[in-house]
Amino acid sequence: MNAEAEKIIAQLALAPLPHEGGFFRQTWVSSVRLANGRAAASAIWFLLTPDDFSALHRLQAEELWHFYSGDPVEHVQLNPADGAVRVTRLAADFPGSDGKALTVPGGTWQGARLAAGARPLGWALLGCTLTPAWSEQEFELGSRTMLRREFPGAAEWIGALTR
Repeated sequence: MNAEAEKIIAQLALAPLPHEGGFFRQTWVSSVRLANGRAAASAIWFLLTPDDFSALHRLQAEELWHFYSGDPVEHVQLNPADGAVRVTRLAADFPGSDGKALTVPGGTWQGARLAAGARPLGWALLGCTLTPAWSEQEFELGSRTMLRREFPGAAEWIGALTR
């Protein structure tokens, strides 16, 4: 990890994100509560470096990813309903990018890394917003063996985004 990434981590008071990877800090939890008492939404800052990645995982909540700054990011979604593989390139005004935000439906496997071959800064700062709010009970880390069985056409992505 380079000095600039370390500086961002310190300035934003980010911490390692257990199991998934990257660095994060919760920045907001909605004051609106659902009938079950859960917050209606929550948000985090999320930093990726070349040394780490967001491992394939799934949440039951719908998630919105926002690109803020840094190197382009490759975000992968594996849809269990139809086996589709979707790769989105998040970046700020970068040729070939798909934009600065994407939505991940609940129940979809997802993971991300800095885009291959595009690491002039050595970091990317993103934000993630969930609705309803984050719940650890709804987080599931992907198993390389199980995901390769379920998504044989995504073997390369699965190998790159699992531990």
